[in-house]
Amino acid sequence: MVPGNKTSVTDFVLLGLTDHTRLQIILFVCVLIIYSLNLTGNFLIMLIIISDSSLHIPMYSFLWNLAFIDICYSSVVAPKMLSDLFSTKKTISFTGCILQIHFLHFLGSSEAILFSAMSYDRYVAIQNPLRYSSIMNVRLCLQLSLGCLMLGFLHSLLHTLLTAKLPFCGPDVINHFFCDIKPLLKLACTDTSLNLHLLNGVTGTLITATLFLTILSYIFISRCLMKTSNTEGRKRAFAICSAHLTAVLLLTGTAIFTYIRPSSQSSLDQDRAAAVLYTVLPPALNPIIYSLRNKQIKIAMKTLTRNWLF
Repeated sequence: MVPGNKTSVTDFVLLGLTDHTRLQIILFVCVLIIYSLNLTGNFLIMLIIISDSSLHIPMYSFLWNLAFIDICYSSVVAPKMLSDLFSTKKTISFTGCILQIHFLHFLGSSEAILFSAMSYDRYVAIQNPLRYSSIMNVRLCLQLSLGCLMLGFLHSLLHTLLTAKLPFCGPDVINHFFCDIKPLLKLACTDTSLNLHLLNGVTGTLITATLFLTILSYIFISRCLMKTSNTEGRKRAFAICSAHLTAVLLLTGTAIFTYIRPSSQSSLDQDRAAAVLYTVLPPALNPIIYSLRNKQIKIAMKTLTRNWLF
């Protein structure tokens, strides 16, 4: 590309998930149902925790934060994805694209870090139940929650600024159904090796570290549970831990698969499929896995429903 012929791209065209009409209808219905369940379940969790004073403890404040992040995280992608399924030209402005990248990585990385904080909270509750309230006090809980958001914000800001400064002079078609860094770097008319190295290094390290810390916490939790004599309680606790780990692996595993692999045309096609798993499914499953199976949440839900009806 001759430097004097460069023109600035003001809009991008998203390739989307598919061009097949029947498949578009199926995807629209499925994503709409999942997104509706996500909004309903997470709003319900937030309302229950706020309305019941007995749930105003660190564990449930983390669950409230998770529900809030899940609503925002999926809302960055799902509404645009739904509208684009029936659009002939799936366009997004340059500013909108950069903002989507920023909030997607900000909220996604914050959630991954929050999973580690939640697993540590569960470890303290099981290892030191008598000292739990003194160890996981309001101050520490607030520091962990703000720390998750701050680290997520700084991580996202790094990639957002580096991506926004790149020159884009055509083509303008993004091989994805939303704006993400790797497919956008393919369109830059300059060397993007630094961006890719930072994406693989920083994002890969962040996600891998949070996954390692989360798994480590659950290993220690498992060791504590093995020492208990209550067989039924041990089985139930293991079932809960395995469900939690499934939710974590669904988010972080697909993210590692997406951001650590070398970028190629075939890998970008695979990334589109993997992106559905970490942007749409986890926010809808988290209320069921982390909250609605919880005994105290169920009691609070029944109380809230009874108060509304009577």
